[in-house]
Amino acid sequence: MAVVELAAGPVAYEDTGGPGPVVVLGHGPPMDSRVWRKVVPLLPGFRVITPTLPLGGHRMPLRPDADLTQRGTARLLGDFLDALDLTDVTLVLNDWGGGQFLINEGRTERVGRLVLAACEAFDNFPPGPAKALGVVARMPGGMWLLLQLFRVRAFRRMPGGYGGMSVAGIPDDLLVDWFRPATRDRRVRRDFARFARGAPPRDQLLRLAAGWGAFTRPVLVVWAAQDRLMPADHGPRLAALYPDARLEVVEGSSTLLGEDQPELFARLLAEFAARPDVRAS
Repeated sequence: MAVVELAAGPVAYEDTGGPGPVVVLGHGPPMDSRVWRKVVPLLPGFRVITPTLPLGGHRMPLRPDADLTQRGTARLLGDFLDALDLTDVTLVLNDWGGGQFLINEGRTERVGRLVLAACEAFDNFPPGPAKALGVVARMPGGMWLLLQLFRVRAFRRMPGGYGGMSVAGIPDDLLVDWFRPATRDRRVRRDFARFARGAPPRDQLLRLAAGWGAFTRPVLVVWAAQDRLMPADHGPRLAALYPDARLEVVEGSSTLLGEDQPELFARLLAEFAARPDVRAS
């Protein structure tokens, strides 16, 4: 695993170094690049980069003054693309949809295509059950207490939370490992809490979302038919919002499309990422 030093701190990533177009796969909290472990081997013709974003599953804490609000994390993602000097990137957002705020920040010059795969959108930051996380993160000691609850398997597997993010089911040892860094390192826990309480209020979210149509390059919206966290109508709404977008609805999957339908998702992604770079004038 490689590490790049950004202004906000270190970010670890894996890079297949493949010969083809660049695909950057994002993830949600508190996950890491392993959420794509089934998909990456199915993209041999691409250069696939999987950063571990500072959403609570990262193992190297960021600087104490790092901006980990939703928009701050989007800017960090933009800094990551800059640091690796990536161009014509197919950027995939799954679960965490905050990468769309790059549009509001005017930071999409390196993004040739955007894949919105069962991710947060509009006023769904964070999605339903996860809204309590932002409340807990504002309470002294609240994040530490919540992480203790995740030591209990029944709590981890609740269908309204992580237990409902995959039809197939997230392997429990992997889920435990995703929560381990924030459980053991108070600095990572600090980062996780800053991200958890960093969503803008609803009215601001909707104003920001109204600006996403400024991204005129190709967009693929992949929505999961059995998703408990991302509203079913958000897929069609996103496809209608972006000027050059199409919608695919995947059966037999919840939020983590790469966990439930890796072959189908890899095929859709490969076909889309291989499109020529058509830039708006």
